Amino acid sequence: MFSTLIISDLHLTNVEEDKIDFFANFCKKYASKADQLFILGDLFNTWIGDDVSLASYKEVIDILRDLSQNTKVFVMVGNRDFLLSKQFELKSGCQLISEPYTLEHNANKFLLIHGDSLCTDDINYQKLKRILRNPITQFIFLKLSKNIRLKLTGQLRKKSIEAQKYKTEELMDVNQEATDLLMSKYPGFDLIHGHTHRQKTHTEEKYSRHVLGDWSNAKGNAIKITDKLEWLEIN
Repeated sequence: MFSTLIISDLHLTNVEEDKIDFFANFCKKYASKADQLFILGDLFNTWIGDDVSLASYKEVIDILRDLSQNTKVFVMVGNRDFLLSKQFELKSGCQLISEPYTLEHNANKFLLIHGDSLCTDDINYQKLKRILRNPITQFIFLKLSKNIRLKLTGQLRKKSIEAQKYKTEELMDVNQEATDLLMSKYPGFDLIHGHTHRQKTHTEEKYSRHVLGDWSNAKGNAIKITDKLEWLEIN
């Protein structure tokens, strides 16, 4: 039976070998047996451009390339790795996809997004996102040296962590009205997303919302779709 796996928010770094090994084991034990794998953003904790980060994450790229020989791998960018581009596709064998992505699986229909676009209550985050995703901003950033990119990324991350201390959980979660508005455009679809790290299935009046959690170096989670949807706990 045709099977799909969906994961999100692994936040891999090139200094956490245990986590990379855990992901490699997931690919071997689970993903290699699926027909397709969707990664809904933040596979990498940082990605400062294909020209620099491909070398930094060579081990992960090799894992993805091996997996993609028999399993189709689709990658959506998140708020940490939105600079993934064509060279990543070529080296990894993965296919980058945009959000929202519609997935029709047998009689089931799912809308896939990273999730941060629905966190509309966090106005400062959305303002920063618009700046960072601007093509002009990205063009300038990618012209900078590796060291300057690393420095700027570190500064942004430090400010983000500090800002989160003063934000409520409600502020950093998805906005219900924004979610309902999005889903009204896709009648008959259920929603799958990550970003908030709050693994749960929410049953709304007209759709279900499945939220993927993040991963540690010893525990992860995935959604498996065959003729039904089920949660997998990865240990």
